[in-house]
Parts: sequence; structure tokens; C-alpha cells
Amino acid sequence: MIYTKSNFTGNQYCLKSGAYPDIHARMGPSGAVSACRLIQVERGAFNVCLYERIEFGGQIMNLEDDCPSVMERFHIKDIFSCNVTDGNWLFYEDPDYCGRMYLIQPGEYKRFSEWGSRSARIIFYEDRNFQGRSHECSSDCADLHSYFNRCNSIRVESGCFMVYERPSYMGNQYYLKRGEYSDNQRVIGMNDCVRSCRMIPPHRGPYKLRLYERYDMSGQMHELSEDSPNIQEQLSMSDFNSCSVMDGYWLLYDQPNYKGRMYFLRPGEYRRYSDWGGFSPRIIFYEDKNFQGRSYECSNDCTDLHSYFSRCNSIRVESGCFMIYERPNFMGHQYFMRRGEYPDYQRWMGFSSCIRSCRMIPLYRGSYRLRIYEKPDFSGHMMEFMDDCPCVSDRFHHRHVYSSNVMNGFWIFYEYPNYRGRQYFLRPGEYRRYRDWCATCAIVGSFRRVTEF
Repeated sequence: MIYTKSNFTGNQYCLKSGAYPDIHARMGPSGAVSACRLIQVERGAFNVCLYERIEFGGQIMNLEDDCPSVMERFHIKDIFSCNVTDGNWLFYEDPDYCGRMYLIQPGEYKRFSEWGSRSARIIFYEDRNFQGRSHECSSDCADLHSYFNRCNSIRVESGCFMVYERPSYMGNQYYLKRGEYSDNQRVIGMNDCVRSCRMIPPHRGPYKLRLYERYDMSGQMHELSEDSPNIQEQLSMSDFNSCSVMDGYWLLYDQPNYKGRMYFLRPGEYRRYSDWGGFSPRIIFYEDKNFQGRSYECSNDCTDLHSYFSRCNSIRVESGCFMIYERPNFMGHQYFMRRGEYPDYQRWMGFSSCIRSCRMIPLYRGSYRLRIYEKPDFSGHMMEFMDDCPCVSDRFHHRHVYSSNVMNGFWIFYEYPNYRGRQYFLRPGEYRRYRDWCATCAIVGSFRRVTEF
């Protein structure tokens, strides 16, 4: 056995009789030989006892011959301790004798680290394709900023991790299992800002999660013990506001089929969605001023609000951002609503108490990019923006914008400079004519990004 580190540590490679003209082809380009161990030829019996848990606990499995797949033979994925009574053995990380290998000589191994295995290991690289300065981590780290300024590629050698865009396990979260991520933005959709990481401990027991309709574990409750690709279809539950993790580790996704933003949950109580870092937009419409009269609560798009209330004189936005419209199907005058209280319609610059539809603006943390054109169908003079513009005529030298292409982010056009006048909400997409963003004319006085969530 040859080892990449001294004292028989590091990656191990078994070499049998033969010639190896290119050792790096076997060990990798960064492989270095720092130690070696002769494997004594054994002619007698072979026997090893494998254990499901550390210190010879849990299920026991006895082997006297080769095993190409521990999972298929014993229905167990990981070995945490072992006892070799006869012969020398080689353990492999993957089935069919693939992956990292470990020499196991006669003796007791109370935990996997004693034969050189590591429970978890993640390596962050400043540049793409595993180049530049790197930092290796095997446990939780609340602030990675002192180790690197940026992170464009990641290699998870063993275990599973959650990485976060902000320190103290805040911001967008990303689940990373064993593998290579040569370009973070292309492979997993994250930017180059990684500020904290959390190692997910192995769990071999049961899984149990309780979801509650309301805050503080109240309202209707549903219990899960397995994955659910669509909570609304399975449980008839559009969203939930608190949960309790009884057993195991779970990942929550804000869209069906394991898509969208994700949230890592450890055993414990989460009395509101903010406890797990969740973002749940919420707007409440009131028929009368000062939040009086009949009310209606909404968390997503609604094309026709008429059946819920006949008039709207005050609004409370508890979280998120919304566009509200005076007519159904997102038509008529539009108003951008950020988190806050609006005791009468004049506070959102409305002309009447008529609100007939609303649109939730999804949470967005990426870059912003917008192109405006002098003429329809993306012709004439073009200018690209990545930030707010308080006066279009000063920078674009045209007062009229006849077409636009939103590449990234959400934007709002205003009829007059300094973000005044009629508003128009633009999502990513192509707008070949000003009518495509519901404007009655091509005048655009200013525009800005939707960044306040």
C-alpha cells in the first residue's frame, strides 16, 4: 500500500506485482508518495465482522470472502466499526471495488477514522475547475471569509454539506453531496459568495417530520416519515408555517419536485418559517381604512380578487413584495407594494379603492440585467443597465422606450423621472412593444430593480 501522507495516512493505493509507468494516472495529478506498507501474503482463512455503528454496535455482518456490494448483500450503506480476526482486507468506498480504498489488517477498529476513513470532507476553491487558493473543512464553520474571498468550485470528497451565501448559516442554502462541482454558478446556480457551511451528520434511524398549518405548531397537522415530491397534492396543503423535526435530517424546497430554494432542518422545533430561513410572502387586503372590515390574505398570484372583497381601502404587506392591479388579470394601474402598512389607498398612490388582482414578486438574489431599445422589436439605439436609473433621458438620451429585454432580475418602469408616475412591473423576458408591459405609451422616465424583499 502506498500513502499520500506520512505515517500511513492520506489516500491509500494498493499496488500488486507489475510496472506503473505513470503513477499519477492512478493517483491523480496531485498525488505524492509519502509512505508505503508491505502487505503480508496470507494463506489461511479470512474473516471480518462489520458493524452498523461505532464501537461494534448495531447490526453485525460476518464476511469470509469478497463482497462487491455491501448494500446489496446486507442492505446497509455504511460501516462504522469492524473487527478483523483473520487475513488482510481492502475496503472500498464505492461498490464493485471502486473509489477510495483502505487496508484493514487484523485487529479491532472501533470507528471508521481508525482505518483512515473520514466522515466528511469538503474543499473550497477560489477559481473554477478546482484552481486557485483552497480551504479544506470537515465540520461546521460559521464564517469562511477569513479563508477565501470567493468560491467558484467545490469538491466534496466524502459526506454531505449545506453551504450558505452568508455567515452564521444565513442566506441562500445549497445541499452538496459527494462529487465535484467545477463551476458553482453553472452546476448548482450559486454565485461566488460562500460564507458558511454545515456538515450533515450521518443518520441511520427512522425519519419523522410534522408540518403545521399555522405558527407555533397550531392548526392542521400532517406527519411525514418519507419524501414528499408535492405537499399540496399529497396533503392538500398549499403551505405551512411551523414544523417539528422528530427524527433525522430533512430538506425543504419551496417548489414541488425538489426544486427552488432549499432549507436544511435538524431535529428540533421551528415555530415559524423564519426559524428555518424560509421566505413566505404575505399580503392582507382590508375593505375599510385602517385595516378594518372584512379582510383577505394572499401569498401568491391571484388573477381575480373580486370574489373575496368588493373594495380595498387598506393593505398590510407582512413579508415579501407584490404588485397590485386595479383590474383583473393583472391589467390597469399597477402599484408596487413592499413590506409595510398602508392604512388608506393614497399611501400606495392609488386613485380608488378598486383592487382586482395581485402578483407576488418571487425572491431573487442574483445579478440584474436589462436592455432598453429606441424602437420596437429590439431595434434602434440600445443601452444595457445593471442598476437603477433615476432619469432615463439623461443616460439613454431618449425619452421613449419602445422595446425591452429583461435578462436577469425583476424591474419596475416609471412614467416620470425619480420613480414617479404610473408603474409597470417587468419580469425576465422579451417585450417587443411597450404594450407588452401594459403601458399606454412609450414614455419611460425612470426604472429600478426590485431588491427589497
